[in-house]
Amino acid sequence: MKKVLILCCAYFFNLIILQAQVDLSYYLPPGFTYNAAIPTPKSIIDHEIGEWHVSHDKLVNYMYAVAEASDRVTISEYGRTYENRPLLLLVITSPANHQRIDAIKSTHLQLTEDNANGVDINNQPAVIWLGHTVHGNEASGANSSLLTLYHLAAAQGSAIEQILDQTVVLIDPAINPDGLNRFSSWVNSHKSQNLVTDPNNLEHNEAWPRGRTNHYWFDLNRDYIPLQLPESQGRNAKIHEWKPNIYTDHHEMGSNSTFFFQPGVPSRVHPLIPKKNYSITEKIAKYFEEGLNEIQSLYFKKENFDDYYPGRGPTYVDFNGGIAILFEQASARSHAVESENGLLTFPFAIRNQHRAALATVKAGHEMRAELLNYQKEYYAGAKNLAANDRVKAYVFGSEKDPAKAFRLAEVVRRHDIDIYHLAEEFQSNGNTYKPNSWYVVPLNQKQYRLIHALFEIRNTFTDSLFYDVSAWTMPLAFNLEYEALGSGEFKPSLLGEEFNLGPMPKGRLIGGRSNYAYVFEIYGYYAHRAINRLLDAGIRIKVGNKSFVSSEGRSFAPGSIMVPLSNQKVPVDQIHELVQLISEEDAIDVYNFATGASNSGPDLGSNSFDLLEKPNILILSEGGISGYEVGAAWHLLDTRFKMRPSLVSMSRFNSINIDQYNTIILLDGNYGGITDRAKAKLQTWIAKGGLVISTKRASKWLADAKISKVSFKGVPNPVREKNRYVDYQNQNGAQVIGGSIFKAELDISHPLGWGFYNSRVPLFKRGLLIMNKSDNPFANPLVYTSNSLWSGYVPEEKLPHIDQSAAAVINASGQGIIISFSDDPNFRAFWYGTNKLFMNSIFFGRVINRNTAR
Repeated sequence: MKKVLILCCAYFFNLIILQAQVDLSYYLPPGFTYNAAIPTPKSIIDHEIGEWHVSHDKLVNYMYAVAEASDRVTISEYGRTYENRPLLLLVITSPANHQRIDAIKSTHLQLTEDNANGVDINNQPAVIWLGHTVHGNEASGANSSLLTLYHLAAAQGSAIEQILDQTVVLIDPAINPDGLNRFSSWVNSHKSQNLVTDPNNLEHNEAWPRGRTNHYWFDLNRDYIPLQLPESQGRNAKIHEWKPNIYTDHHEMGSNSTFFFQPGVPSRVHPLIPKKNYSITEKIAKYFEEGLNEIQSLYFKKENFDDYYPGRGPTYVDFNGGIAILFEQASARSHAVESENGLLTFPFAIRNQHRAALATVKAGHEMRAELLNYQKEYYAGAKNLAANDRVKAYVFGSEKDPAKAFRLAEVVRRHDIDIYHLAEEFQSNGNTYKPNSWYVVPLNQKQYRLIHALFEIRNTFTDSLFYDVSAWTMPLAFNLEYEALGSGEFKPSLLGEEFNLGPMPKGRLIGGRSNYAYVFEIYGYYAHRAINRLLDAGIRIKVGNKSFVSSEGRSFAPGSIMVPLSNQKVPVDQIHELVQLISEEDAIDVYNFATGASNSGPDLGSNSFDLLEKPNILILSEGGISGYEVGAAWHLLDTRFKMRPSLVSMSRFNSINIDQYNTIILLDGNYGGITDRAKAKLQTWIAKGGLVISTKRASKWLADAKISKVSFKGVPNPVREKNRYVDYQNQNGAQVIGGSIFKAELDISHPLGWGFYNSRVPLFKRGLLIMNKSDNPFANPLVYTSNSLWSGYVPEEKLPHIDQSAAAVINASGQGIIISFSDDPNFRAFWYGTNKLFMNSIFFGRVINRNTAR
């Protein structure tokens, strides 16, 4: 009876909150008085916290207002989003600490260096970073940041003064401003005066692509390692500027949950993270227990979530000498919603996040010496590990594609890793490495563990369940040659000039201005940008489908682009200017041809050169289609290749004339919303010469709809003789491929393989969609090898099904071509290595000999 009474009281208390908006007294901890000179949130944003979802502009206004009013707070901008919203970081500490903040920061960073023993930890503040709402529709975090800032800036008394004397608190109020604003606009514009708590209500169900992601629909909480997005690059620079001792990441989860905080599942911690990290996290968790017990909030802490992939915020800082804490609050998904635990209100969710943040600050203050000592030990231990490691350095690069190697070098350097240009030519294991396009990363440095995480291949695991991917080996993602150098291969003289962020290397115009033609190969990552510039300018260009040798004796591979100067509609001077531009900005070497005659192979006037058509691209969007994949393709074409794809909704696709497009891209998702009439329209369009490029479930939909002739195999889960009910979740989870790297064999003479110079290609695969090879051997340009696992986890029963299956199948239909991929070649913007497969499909799909695909 007593338990029922407590639950009823809690329900009615939330009902009161639902009907009458709460004020600051609901959120703030008891026992404090507040400085009236510090503006309250309501005085700036014009509503109580939780009454409305704060828009990003109002959040920014409040942050600046407090920084202006308080001598405890400074504010800076660390970047801008794609939608030009500011990314902010606030520094909160005592006025005395602000007077010496540069010295505090410098001494703190000394803990990561060889002279760490010179730091007097007794007089050094701990650094605590509170990060909010990396997923824009998990808004309780960002809304709580206003409360946390107000409390730290305005609370009075010796207790708060002592905390601020011994800590530096950093607040990132909104990691994902674009997503936050998208979500706040949705829920605020669908809010009723009398709040509707039905989870089926429109307010609780955002429109596609939802507010989770940034402008290009990327999950920013997967970009801490790839660092492909401006939000991540700016934040990462600040992380390394401060090296926080504690880093919190405030999230939301399903409405029927409660509140999660780490340490998480003990067996799902990356082995490169010291065990002491977990034990310290357990101690910090006691502070969260205390804080949430005080307000009678339910929670859990050692289930569901792992600490494995450093591309996620809650793990990245663990690889940088700190303690990263994931918070997951049950989401109200709007302003209030019915849940299994009763009425869940937005103010309730905000209060939990706020109290968790204050508990973090308390833990950081009271455990200050332990946290600082752990940081010092972490980096000192890294040097010891490096000394005992048989691997002494990694070397990577590419003579044929220096731009792509440069992009990986940028990523490595952004992680505060020392990286060097190769100083001298050397040989190792039959490979020859030359200066200029190769880089060396020695392991004997403070970021030893993170370097290993970026470069290593790992195929053994203590647990078979992963919250996200199990492999991300960066040189494989970029499809670059690389090697781990042992003590026999590595010597300090290999280290040349230190690499620092700067402009990308330029290509060359070899032979100067031509009066006949220009030719360039497409090994370079940005070659397709050069092709697009030429086509966009109205210049007629052709692609060679066979290798040939120029009159000067230089060999050119299939896929080489020829720009004839005769009979062009564009003035020759303009062509010269554009060729010079693409050699410099697209990092490719362009060759002057004075004659059309070849020493061997086809001459430039041969029918072995196919005319290229400018792609006019439709990308099907919305409905059940993956916003992640659409966003990745949109971002790739827009920001890297200067193309203008049209993103067309499924409902509009059903009704429009599609003849203005020559290329349609269908990405992973559910295509049940395509009408039968639209299917017939698509088939007719293909038969007339259209090009379709599909990935994953879109490829299967085309097969199921009898539009393509590819087929897929079913992969059953293994049958076990003994099964216990309690083991279901683990057994089922162990059959999932969350993301691993596999080997595939590519026909580099095929248009899909042009520009690749090694036939062995690393592919990223997640899920168990397995495509059968075509009966026509010429239609299978990309096939998984035998023993195809390269790095990551795969259930041993499933690997034989992947081996020798098709990764890409070409299917001719009438005058058109369908290129079906079983996986995503543009995964999370950092799979540079397979972007070329996608770009080749777009530019060269129409020149594929249809007889090889029937």
